[in-house]
Amino acid sequence: MKVEAKYYNAKNDHIECLMCPHFCSVKSDKWGICRGRKNIDGRLWATNYGETTSIAMDPIEKKPLYHFHPGAQILSIACNSCNMRCPFCQNWEISQAEVKTQYISPEILQKMMKDHDSMGVAYTYTEPLMWFEYLIDAGKAIHDIGGKNILVTNGMINEKPLLELIPLIDAMNIDLKTMNPEVYKKTLKGDLAAVKNTIEIAHKNCHTEITNLLVTGLNDKKVDIDSLIDYVSSIDPNIPLHFSRYYPNHAYTKPPTSVKTIEYAYGKAREKLGYVYIGNLPSEDGAHTICPKCGNMLIERMYFQAMVKGLDGDKCNNCGEEIPVVL
Repeated sequence: MKVEAKYYNAKNDHIECLMCPHFCSVKSDKWGICRGRKNIDGRLWATNYGETTSIAMDPIEKKPLYHFHPGAQILSIACNSCNMRCPFCQNWEISQAEVKTQYISPEILQKMMKDHDSMGVAYTYTEPLMWFEYLIDAGKAIHDIGGKNILVTNGMINEKPLLELIPLIDAMNIDLKTMNPEVYKKTLKGDLAAVKNTIEIAHKNCHTEITNLLVTGLNDKKVDIDSLIDYVSSIDPNIPLHFSRYYPNHAYTKPPTSVKTIEYAYGKAREKLGYVYIGNLPSEDGAHTICPKCGNMLIERMYFQAMVKGLDGDKCNNCGEEIPVVL
């Protein structure tokens, strides 16, 4: 199925897409870089509307979201699109290559959410922002039945469409890959300024957590890590920050991230941020939510299983510290 895309300008011999900072110039019968928006007879169409590559029930912690309904299970779906080209992409088979899809209407998605007793829908695995038209319709449908909408995203979208979408979004995990704009532009085919703008808007409007995948030889120097921590803390030192370990994948063959690098990032971040986590690497400290004021165990985690232990509502049950968590 296809629907007419939003946010584009028709030119004499091409269409200018206005959805993300690429501003793709889309010739007749061609797609933009995301492979989800096509110029057909001088109009831009969202050819990926509702076309789904993957469906699963996941722990909310797998997104990762550690401060949003901990312990919940959520219906997770993905489109066959992405507007970046990370050479180490963990899901490149469904984000950067064409695969078979199945159409799922917003109404069917509603039914699936209810049938699976899910607390909502997570749009994840690939790049959900390139599913924009579907997100608007599906997001409204899910809200209509009391569900939550979650985005796991690279955050690379222009401000105007983001502002239309954000009222439908309850939580986001945004992948902040590096604070180096040249690495974003040349290696990842992205735009750091747009990602930062998305983070800052999201933080003001919905529950927000940030992930940084530490990639060997790309963003794992101390200066890279320190600048990212400084940026997150400048927005809000209570934003949960997740460091993940890179493993060789797709076109990137450098060795996995050094454990010492992960440990440095975790320790350094704890100096400025209240809630820091480690993913893709067993860690006794980096999995749990600990009260930054008194050290009380708030949420204990093991293998994506979460147990709320030290919370009285959104407060530490030992010292009364207010915790940025949605239960």
